Amino acid sequence: MSATIEDRAAPAIEIPTLILVLGIHGGWLLLTWFHATLPWWLFLALAAWLSAWWGSAQHEILHGHPTRNLALNTALALPPYWLWLPFARYRDTHLVHHRDERLTDPVDDPESRYWTATAWRDLGPVGRAVAATQATLAGRLTIGPSWVIARFLWTEFIQTRAGDRALAAIWLRHGLVLMPVLIWAFGICNVPVWLYLVGFVHGGLMLTLIRSFAEHRALPEIRTRTAIVENSRVLGLLFLFNNLHVVHHRWPSVPWYRLPRLYRAHRAAFIASNDGLVYDGYRDLFTRFLFRRHDDPVHPRHRAPRSAN
Repeated sequence: MSATIEDRAAPAIEIPTLILVLGIHGGWLLLTWFHATLPWWLFLALAAWLSAWWGSAQHEILHGHPTRNLALNTALALPPYWLWLPFARYRDTHLVHHRDERLTDPVDDPESRYWTATAWRDLGPVGRAVAATQATLAGRLTIGPSWVIARFLWTEFIQTRAGDRALAAIWLRHGLVLMPVLIWAFGICNVPVWLYLVGFVHGGLMLTLIRSFAEHRALPEIRTRTAIVENSRVLGLLFLFNNLHVVHHRWPSVPWYRLPRLYRAHRAAFIASNDGLVYDGYRDLFTRFLFRRHDDPVHPRHRAPRSAN
C-alpha cells in the first residue's frame, strides 16, 4: 500500500482545520457567556460535544496542523478547556504513542490501557476491580473519566516531586494559560463550577473515551493492533475521522478531512492489513462491549512484542 504525494502533502494553511479550531474557540466563549439562558441539560450536551471536539482538534494540531508554523499551531492549541491536561504533555505523550513497534506496551506506550503483571498485582483487589470494570464500555464511560484524570494528575505530581524540572516548567506554563480560562468562565461568565466540570471536563472526556476504547488490541503483529470503525458520520465528525484509526497510524501527518477519501481508496488493503479488526459503527461497539470486556486488562506478554511485521 502506498500513498501519493498528494495524499501525504498538506497545504501551507489548512482552511478546514483553521475554521474548525477558531469555531471551537468561539463556541466556547459563546457557550460560557450564554450558559444562564440554556437549560442545564442542553448546556451539558453542548459542552461535552465542544470539549471532545477540542480534544480532537488538539490532536490534529500536535500532528503539525493547520499551518507549517509550529509556534502558531501551539498558540492555537493552548487554551486548556479541559482544565487538567497541558497541551505540551498531550503532544509529547501522544507522539510517543505513535512508535507503532511498541503499540499497546504498558511500559512504553503512554496511551496503553493494559497493565504489566506486576503493576496489576500492585493495584490490589479494589484497584483491580476498578480497572477491570473499565474494560467494558459501561465502566469506561462512568468510572473512566475520573480514573483517567486522577491517575494522570497523580503520576504528574510524583514525577514533579521527584525533581523533573522540565515537567514542572510545563505545569507552570499550564497554570499561566489556565488563568484566563478560569477568570472568563467563573469570574466573568459565572458558570457554576459543577456545571463546567460535568460538561466540559467529565462529559468531554467521556465522549473521547468512546473513541479510544477499542482503538487498539494487544495482538502479536503490529499491523493487527489498530482498529477501524466504519459507518460513523456523526461521531466520526466529532473524532475528526480518527475512527478510521488504522489510516491515521499509517499516515499520521495527513489532515483529518482527507482520511475518509484515503480509507475509501484503500479500504480492502486496510482491512486485510489489520486482519479484519473492523467495527460497523459505534453502535456495534456498544452492542459487543457495553457490559462485556473488550480484552483482558493484563497485557498478554506483559510487554508488547518487538515484531516488525
